[in-house]
Amino acid sequence: MTGLGIGVHAANECLPRHRHADGYIAVVLSGGYHEAGDEGRFAARPGTVVVHGRWTAHFDHFGNRGARVLNLPAIPGLAPGTGTIADVDIVARIAERDPVAAAEHVRAHCRADVGLSNDWPDLLAAVLRGDPDTPLAPWARHMKLDPASVSRGFARAYGVSPKRFRLEARTRRAIAALVDWRGSLADLAADQGFADQAHLTRSVGAMTGVPPVIIRAKSVQARGKKTG
Repeated sequence: MTGLGIGVHAANECLPRHRHADGYIAVVLSGGYHEAGDEGRFAARPGTVVVHGRWTAHFDHFGNRGARVLNLPAIPGLAPGTGTIADVDIVARIAERDPVAAAEHVRAHCRADVGLSNDWPDLLAAVLRGDPDTPLAPWARHMKLDPASVSRGFARAYGVSPKRFRLEARTRRAIAALVDWRGSLADLAADQGFADQAHLTRSVGAMTGVPPVIIRAKSVQARGKKTG
């Protein structure tokens, strides 16, 4: 889990691609960085708000001034993505006494207006998020790109190959579907485009540390508590 509170990052620091088991909200207090992750690439600066969902991965490259980033707990009503908030000092002051209240302040005052990068790796990332079954070679030809160079260029931009990015997008979709899935895991694997149930189980286990049957059992228990 991401440590809550203020993280201080040195000038030109690089954080390799890493994954967060829990969602959280990052508010840039000073400095800035470039991030490339499951939701796209963008430049963060003072006032930028980044909402990370569960099991998402990204890498960060900090600028010449480094950065101070306030990490807050995830709360309902903030979907993964980026935005801005006008007064980061107010957020930081609220967080000193109540991080949840600070997150609620962000939810109330955040504006979703941070532009994502729009180069071809970003277009491919968006396509793979929306449809993990998209074949790479026809897409590359449609974009007038050399299919052999697409994997290398994408990996430079996102820190992971398109094949891995696609598998992780498919896995996150499967995890989300588990919450309300009533059928068998074999049916879920087929529905989400996995080769078989074993492939689904390996992928979910690699991302979360637990097999899908455990995630589904916890979801059933959570539903029972809400209706009980």
